Amino acid sequence: MATTELKKPLRGIVPPMVTPLLDRDTLDVEGLERLVEHILAGGVHGLFILGTTGEAPSLGYRLRRDAIDRVCRQVAGRVPVLVGITDTAFVESVGIARHAADAGAQGVVLAPPYYFPAGQAELLEYLQHLVPELPVPVFLYNMPSLTKLNFEPPTVRAAADIPGVAGLKDSSANMIYFHQLQGLFRDRPDFSLLVGPEELLGETLLLGGHGGVSGGANVWPRLYVALYEAARARDLDRVAALHERIMRISSTIYSVGRYGSSFLKGVKCSLSLKGICSDFLAEPFHRFRQEERESIRKHIDALESEP
Repeated sequence: MATTELKKPLRGIVPPMVTPLLDRDTLDVEGLERLVEHILAGGVHGLFILGTTGEAPSLGYRLRRDAIDRVCRQVAGRVPVLVGITDTAFVESVGIARHAADAGAQGVVLAPPYYFPAGQAELLEYLQHLVPELPVPVFLYNMPSLTKLNFEPPTVRAAADIPGVAGLKDSSANMIYFHQLQGLFRDRPDFSLLVGPEELLGETLLLGGHGGVSGGANVWPRLYVALYEAARARDLDRVAALHERIMRISSTIYSVGRYGSSFLKGVKCSLSLKGICSDFLAEPFHRFRQEERESIRKHIDALESEP
């Protein structure tokens, strides 16, 4: 059973945790335990497992359930745990959500089912059928670059009237979209609007966003919490300085390598170099080779030598 009430709206920094792996189907259990404590020590406001940064679509269902059980048991109600349930199969999303609730998770996160190109009316009907089957609140996840589908603003507004829909994480990197949602939800202060791309974290917080699901908070959780706190305090100079630091992470750690997987490889490699967890990635990706690893090491040293 959940031991922490999910406050509405959910606010703050909710890192999308990587899934430490030893091989294709084995968790790095010791690394997972160190990573959870490392993130929580940064003062974060929640933890999101089995999302994009967690490589969930590449993981087997047994391993996903194992990760849910271990994380929820270790967190033990210190912060809310959200669990990704995105799947192409309706029943699998329901099954993972029920397992998560039984393990103590406080919420789940759902992107549109990918592969078949659903229309907006079909997406809304899907949510009307799915959400009542879920035992905990659900956050919609707008990730059009990977799902090839948008939760368009009118669809989100209509979905918010379904009991159990608690908010949305937007990873579109489209600020016009985010502002449109803010306009639609002026009468719903309980509905969370969270941003994915950390490069947009500062401005969304200053303009009324509730928080960020920031991948870099796996490695430097205190930095992202500090930015959140500075924005809440309207300390614009500090927001600007912390934003600049996050942009340096984006332009260095996330920019090593040639492929779209560079972000994930950079985060996992950084955690490995800091002695927190393994950097093994699920297929079809592989960890950084030695040359790239040395580049990440140099970037970390430069970032952490700054005052």
